Amino acid sequence: MLQIEHFSKYYGDFAAVSDLSLHIAPGEIYGFIGHNGAGKTTTLKAACGLLDFADGEIRIDGKSIKEQPLDCKRVLAYIPDNPDLYEFLPGIKYLNFVADIYGVSAADRAERIERYASLFAIRDDLAQPISAYSHGMKQKLAIIAALIHQPKLILMDEPFVGLDPIAAHHLKTIMREHCDAGGAIFFSTHVLEVAEKLCDKVAIIRGGKLIAAGAMESVLGDGSLEEVFLELSQTEPSDAE
Repeated sequence: MLQIEHFSKYYGDFAAVSDLSLHIAPGEIYGFIGHNGAGKTTTLKAACGLLDFADGEIRIDGKSIKEQPLDCKRVLAYIPDNPDLYEFLPGIKYLNFVADIYGVSAADRAERIERYASLFAIRDDLAQPISAYSHGMKQKLAIIAALIHQPKLILMDEPFVGLDPIAAHHLKTIMREHCDAGGAIFFSTHVLEVAEKLCDKVAIIRGGKLIAAGAMESVLGDGSLEEVFLELSQTEPSDAE
């Protein structure tokens, strides 16, 4: 579903990400763990076509994000850590705008908006302008917008930030159902307990370099994700590879 091959991103002489390779298969929830500035957001933005890069290749559903960006974007959704929405629009008009872009039928969009807006408890707020929304409400709206065209791949950057416990629970359920139906999810998070319980696989990045990756049980060994992360975070990337 998502193949990242020898991806590197440089800003001048600084390597934000260096020679990263990861494969996320259909059915997998794949967690991406690292300190602030480790390269997680850079990788996610490159994977969804928001950030150009010269070194390496990223393929989505077998197609290159560099050579076939529109084909890739038709089958993915990206939820940033700080959603940048059209705040002058009411929530419902924003969702219909996204549905129009992806060619979602009137019947399908109505059903999905009703289902997810009710689930995330913002149904009665959709007539209000997005500028009146709290951060958590904007996050919920961005999640609904990402789900509205039923993407094969969902990329998420810190999706649980700003969500209340009930909304976070519903999101975790949706993530699992999406992957059980054959989709894939690649997401970054600092909530290690959630990642440990939710993810099938996990990758840990430090200083732009991959220091551990694989099935959750193989990465954890006899420890917790927090213990493994803290231990690896104190190890030089070159020593951990």
